[in-house]
Amino acid sequence: MIVCLDNDQEKIKVSAELENLLNKAMNIVAKMEKLSANTEVDITIVTDEEIHVLNRDYRGVDRPTDVLSFALDEETDEPEILGDEAEHLLGNVIISAEKANAQAEEFGHGLNREILYLAVHGILHLLGYDHMREEDKVIMRRREEEILREIDLSEEFFGG
Repeated sequence: MIVCLDNDQEKIKVSAELENLLNKAMNIVAKMEKLSANTEVDITIVTDEEIHVLNRDYRGVDRPTDVLSFALDEETDEPEILGDEAEHLLGNVIISAEKANAQAEEFGHGLNREILYLAVHGILHLLGYDHMREEDKVIMRRREEEILREIDLSEEFFGG
């Protein structure tokens, strides 16, 4: 999987370790969901102010949130060819660093785990998972934990 990480904020430090974990987690998702190696996801880390604007403008919710996912519809675009296989841009996952930091403190499991969880949650939305109905929430939650377990960051490692 191709992971493009863009840190558009300076309030919360994004360590090299976290960047490596994000790449690892996205590749675990790709493997578990049987995605092509040429599948791309963009992860952008932003401020509360920036995610607030996006949440208001695209979802009509006038407050900051922790994560947003924007799927890209390529049906009308020509795919970019890499070697013999077309590249598939799955979409963009936007994460609020400040919200993630506050939630990490609230849940007591650290910033790396929280940002990894939000990234996994976001990419699963791009893949069609949802949590609007209770039965869908159970499925999505189970998948999130399966992925995080592969890098020792599931809730079971934090007493959840």
